[in-house]
Amino acid sequence: MAKSGKPHHIQYEAEAACTNLLILLKILLDYGRLLIRRSYRQLNWQVQTVGNITHFHFAFMPIVAFFSDTSWGGVDLRTSIMPRVVTRNHKVILIAGGAGFVGSNLCRRLIDEGHEIICVDNFQTGNRCNIAPFLQHPHFRLIQHDICEPLDISGPVDEIYNMACAASPDRYQEGPVHTCKTCFLGALNLLELARRKKARILQSSTSEVYGDPEISLQDENYRGCVNTCGPRACYDEGKRVAETLFWEYGAHNGVETRIARIFNTYGPNMDPEDGRVVSNFIVQALKGEDLTVYGTGLQTRSFCYVSDLVDGLIRLMASDEKMPVNLGNPGEFTMLELAEKVVKMVRSRAGVTFRPLPQDDPRQRKPNITRAKTILGWSPKVNLDEGLASTIEWYRERLAADQEAEAPAGQ
Repeated sequence: MAKSGKPHHIQYEAEAACTNLLILLKILLDYGRLLIRRSYRQLNWQVQTVGNITHFHFAFMPIVAFFSDTSWGGVDLRTSIMPRVVTRNHKVILIAGGAGFVGSNLCRRLIDEGHEIICVDNFQTGNRCNIAPFLQHPHFRLIQHDICEPLDISGPVDEIYNMACAASPDRYQEGPVHTCKTCFLGALNLLELARRKKARILQSSTSEVYGDPEISLQDENYRGCVNTCGPRACYDEGKRVAETLFWEYGAHNGVETRIARIFNTYGPNMDPEDGRVVSNFIVQALKGEDLTVYGTGLQTRSFCYVSDLVDGLIRLMASDEKMPVNLGNPGEFTMLELAEKVVKMVRSRAGVTFRPLPQDDPRQRKPNITRAKTILGWSPKVNLDEGLASTIEWYRERLAADQEAEAPAGQ
């Protein structure tokens, strides 16, 4: 009987040794797989991640499949040996409203920094021309979708920028109920996506949350003076409730949220028919038409060039600040001063036509950016003259291209 026990003992030791050897071998193979993944990331090979298995689209698929195996001898080594290691040296960033004015400029900046972009847009106000340079880029993906409906994305998402919603009064007042839905349901759907993906998310709020302010220099603690039943309420109140959603998800649902209160912004990729004052004035001056000024023209605005704003958004996303942050240029100009600048820079002979001031149109806009300076180290760099010069040139080229496209064939 003593002899019969010895072979079993040896058998058990052999099995244990084999198991340990397989585990050690698997660790070495995992490390090899890690090196392969890093190498192909650096070479910008296209990678698609599904669950916990990574597939590489290149000729040696069987070899990589071997390195990607997650079990050996019936043992699930994926969980028993080591956790999944994320080796991406770039971020996957979703931009809702990515084909819009600010969204497309944000896409360009983040692509230039080497990140992978998922652009989501329903093209209500976004324009495919804005993202045409990126459509063939290996790190750019376009999804046509209305964020009023729930959104599901395969694979990882590290950051989400909610830039969706018409921002021009002319545009958001065309469909006020849809504007309300975009502000509330859109924010809710993106917050749920961020919660599922464990992604950080930024809300593009607006200076319109301050309404028609009763104080000069609006800081983030000012609670505003907003009409809940006026023509601008769908946007103003929609953005205010979106801020509340972001705050609650951050405070109670564990989502990392950021809130940017954006003041008047201008620059390339703003639709010539957008309806906001800078685009209106430049297009009218280029066409030789009189500039339309509402009210007396003494109401003021502060104008931030889009590249400065994009820099502020990226800095805010990277910060630990959970409270709203004003992003805008504190330089303040009346509408008549802006009109005079544009006419002079375009070298136009256009005059000015006065029209009644729309209901609830703010009399004054000037951001206090102390929080942005202190926390983000951010302040705008482009002055109004510099920004207008490049914006005018962009509109000049855009209008010429539009005119050429509309010309009959053969002319």
